[in-house]
Amino acid sequence: MSQNIIKCEKLKKIYRTDKETEVCAVDIPDFSIKKGEFTIIMGDSGSGKSTFLYLLSGLEKATSGCINIMDNHIEQMNEAQLALWRREHVGFVFQNINLISSMTLLENVLFSGYLHSADRKKVRERAEQLLDIFSLSSQAQKYPSQMSGGQQQRGAIARALINSPDIIFADEPTGSLNSSNGKAVMDALADLNEKGQTIIMVTHDYKLAAYGNRVIYIRDGKILSEFIVTKSMKKMSERESALLKWLERKGW
Repeated sequence: MSQNIIKCEKLKKIYRTDKETEVCAVDIPDFSIKKGEFTIIMGDSGSGKSTFLYLLSGLEKATSGCINIMDNHIEQMNEAQLALWRREHVGFVFQNINLISSMTLLENVLFSGYLHSADRKKVRERAEQLLDIFSLSSQAQKYPSQMSGGQQQRGAIARALINSPDIIFADEPTGSLNSSNGKAVMDALADLNEKGQTIIMVTHDYKLAAYGNRVIYIRDGKILSEFIVTKSMKKMSERESALLKWLERKGW
């Protein structure tokens, strides 16, 4: 059986709007993710899905509870420790692509790598290899403004992979892309998962969620249910249909 890469217990995130009002954005007693899973987090707007992702990635601090990632209790880390831990173990892909506009695509990828390793030759070899994997070698010397949205987002995935992270966290990574560019990005993520990459992604689109092998449905900060994509669902259309029916039964 695959090893748990993330284990949460009694996880809560409470926001205080004033001295008397509290809003519980996340309330999850027990949750785990196995190494190599492609986990999708779904839910309506305001359900707490992005907050949950940010807690798991260490971008937000939990109000209470524990988050154990590869035997590291990240809820006990200070900001400096978290920053170092994220640099060593985590890659991020967001809806807002956030490539540095004054740098070429290759420089964007190299910059993240240099923060991690002093071996510049090895970092450059890795960066060029990643751009080749994502069919971006011809875009290496272009600036983000000279590239399509899909090319930029695949470049952002390459940047996220430069340090060979244990986990990729993705928050609506295709939200600003058209359907064809979005499919290219999802195909890239699915291919990474096939090779063993652990991915946790937030989306509101069931067709994108069908790329995952496990779908978590959140409502009011709580996990309502989960859907497992079985090996018998080989066609994407079968996955989409089964997932949509499941979501509709949950009131989606």
